[in-house]
Amino acid sequence: MSQRPNTRHPQITQAMIEAYDEYTHLTLDRRGFMERLRCLAGSAAAAGAILPLLQANGAMASVVAPDDSRVVSEEVSFPGATGEMKGYLVRPAGDTDKLPAILVVHENRGLNDHIRDITRRLAVAGYMPMAVDFLSADGGTPADEDKARQMIRALEAENTLHNGKEAIAYLANRDDSTGAVGAIGFCWGGQLVNNLAVVSPELKAVVSYYGRQPETTLVPQISAALLLHYAGLDDRINSGIDDFRSALEDNGKEFTIYMYDGVNHAFNNDTSQARYNKEAADLAWSRTLDFFKEKLKA
Repeated sequence: MSQRPNTRHPQITQAMIEAYDEYTHLTLDRRGFMERLRCLAGSAAAAGAILPLLQANGAMASVVAPDDSRVVSEEVSFPGATGEMKGYLVRPAGDTDKLPAILVVHENRGLNDHIRDITRRLAVAGYMPMAVDFLSADGGTPADEDKARQMIRALEAENTLHNGKEAIAYLANRDDSTGAVGAIGFCWGGQLVNNLAVVSPELKAVVSYYGRQPETTLVPQISAALLLHYAGLDDRINSGIDDFRSALEDNGKEFTIYMYDGVNHAFNNDTSQARYNKEAADLAWSRTLDFFKEKLKA
């Protein structure tokens, strides 16, 4: 009697997700991560089956395809702190009016297809977004995600902030821009847009997805309205929320914090099967669009 093949997906536990987060954001190296994953999974074969589910899969379909007739895109450049910076700029097709602009800042994987897709989604919503490759001066984002993360870690913080400020100025001064500029960032980019809110008074609205908070002593310098999305299971990032909230309140800043219970860091990234949560991502995105509409189009 023949047996049916086992078509069950490997079981992914919270401990596996936390190990992957430690590997991609902290000090655990690849060998140490794979050994921990092997122990958690029970075998090397099981670990090998689980790894692709933890990693982002750039081959997954875009929400707004690169050739979608609703948008037009171009590769642009502008001067940065250490050389030419490159960006992916998108506009709604057929719209010749001046538009509010949005700086899009990638995760610690660099400017990849997922972030380009996010940029096109914002253009469909009626904005002129630009995703900047913050690895431009080092030859651009490589295909190897591990190498991209290493390059991101090596970036000099002051130069990165300077490049972000130059990107904001570029968007504000384009002839097809209204001059109203917002910023949105994810993970590493969420931390960067939080820091740009401190040093860039030109920003009107900042949306940070699970981004580390700036030093509380810098909060008085923030002038942008803030929308802060956090994942309930993201203890590493969430440890700084209370102090940040208190500093924002004490200094009379405009902000909204949303906590999405039961979801992981990177819950918005729909190319990461293990951590993506559609319900939380859809709700956060709707709140993001409402926020930008209020702050940039009013």
